[in-house]
Amino acid sequence: MSTPNNNKRPSSSKPTGDRKKSTTTPKPAMAKRSQNRKPTVKKESPNVSKPLKTDDIRLNKYIANSGMCSRRDADIYIQSGNVKVNGIVVTEMGYRVKLGEVVNFDGALITPEKKEYFVLNKPKNFTTSLDEVEHRNVQELLKGASKSYMEPIGRMDKNTTGLLVFTNDTDMIRKFGLPNQKSPKIYQVTLDKNLKFEDLEKIQAGVTLDDHKLHVEEISYIEKEPKNEVGIKLKTPNVKVVRAIFEKYDYTVIKVDRVAFAGLTKKNLARGIYRPLTEQEIINLKNC
Repeated sequence: MSTPNNNKRPSSSKPTGDRKKSTTTPKPAMAKRSQNRKPTVKKESPNVSKPLKTDDIRLNKYIANSGMCSRRDADIYIQSGNVKVNGIVVTEMGYRVKLGEVVNFDGALITPEKKEYFVLNKPKNFTTSLDEVEHRNVQELLKGASKSYMEPIGRMDKNTTGLLVFTNDTDMIRKFGLPNQKSPKIYQVTLDKNLKFEDLEKIQAGVTLDDHKLHVEEISYIEKEPKNEVGIKLKTPNVKVVRAIFEKYDYTVIKVDRVAFAGLTKKNLARGIYRPLTEQEIINLKNC
C-alpha cells in the first residue's frame, strides 16, 4: 500500500471565482531581507555601565571590600555625596575606580581589600621576623588562609609559642603596636627553677626595666603545677619583656606560651593550626 503524501497542501473548498473582491487596499508585500544586510548594533544607554575591566572595580564594591559597609549602603553614601575619588565628590551610580586611586569614604581613607582576621596557635621554631632567614617564618603556617597578605600583630621569636593574630587591617596592626595599648595578654612561663614567693610579690608590685616602671596586672603559680610554672598578665605588646622580668631576678626562662590575647584564647585550637575570627571577636578586638 502506498503511503499518502502529507506534504501536499489541501486545495481550497471554495472556488476562486466565488470570492468577493476586497474593498480594502491590500498591504504591500514585505520585502525580503537582504542576505548581506548588516545586523543592527544597539547603542548602549549612557546610564548603563560598560563591562568592568580587569584593572577597575565598581565604587560600591570597592567600599564594601574595604569592610566599611554593604554595597547597598555604599550606594546611599555615594548618592549622598559622602564619597570622594582623588579628592572629587562622586555621586554617579556604577562609577568605576582603578586600584591605586585615592578613595575617601565619609572622611576616612579606605583600601579595597576586605579586612580579614585570623588567630594562630604558633608552635616553636617559627618566627615573625622576615630578617631571620635561618628560621622558618610563621607565614608558612598561614598559607592558603587568604589571597591577601596577612601580617602578624606584634612579634614573636622562634622560642615563644601561643596566640598570634594575623590581619590585613593596617589600622588594627598600628593600634596594637602603640606603647599605651591597654589590651591584656596572658602568658604561661616555665622557669629553670621554682619561683620564690618573695620574688613573685616583687614582680606583682611592678618591675623597673631600662629605667621604665612596668606594671604587672597579675602573676600567680599555675594550679596543680610545679612552682616553676607561672602565669603572668601584662598589657605591654612586647613579648621580650616577659623574659626580661624573670631574668632580672636571676631566673632562666625555658618557655613562654601566650594563652590569651585581648580576650582571645587558644581553646580548642591545636598547635600550628589557625582559624578565622568570629564577627564578635573582631568587634571585641576593635573595641580594645
